[in-house]
Amino acid sequence: MANEKILVIEDNPMNMLLVRDLLQFDGYTVLEATDAEKGVQMARESLPDLILMDIQLPGMDGLEATRIICQDPALNTVPVVALTSYAMKGDEEMAREAGCAGYIAKPLDTRSFNDTVSGFLKSARPK
Repeated sequence: MANEKILVIEDNPMNMLLVRDLLQFDGYTVLEATDAEKGVQMARESLPDLILMDIQLPGMDGLEATRIICQDPALNTVPVVALTSYAMKGDEEMAREAGCAGYIAKPLDTRSFNDTVSGFLKSARPK
């Protein structure tokens, strides 16, 4: 479980704090970006094992960032999971069409969040 590197791209400081604390509790290394452009750059530099991507971000949104990541040969095996409170009908389908491996709605269920993340890591395609 531990030793995996997870990039969290989230612009809300309280959400970032919660996600960081939950992930670090299970021993994950957490990398943080507050916008999509920085997130894509960090992904290219650090090659994380998983990316948790907020959809509503300042500037480029999370879906566009996901498309860029999925088209990058160095990153296209890294699963991107949409992490968003913008949970309207059709959003999960839009996230999957953009290339997201899954979708986690906010507010987070803190009791099952790390199990869900672990599941995405286990099902990740080999690098």
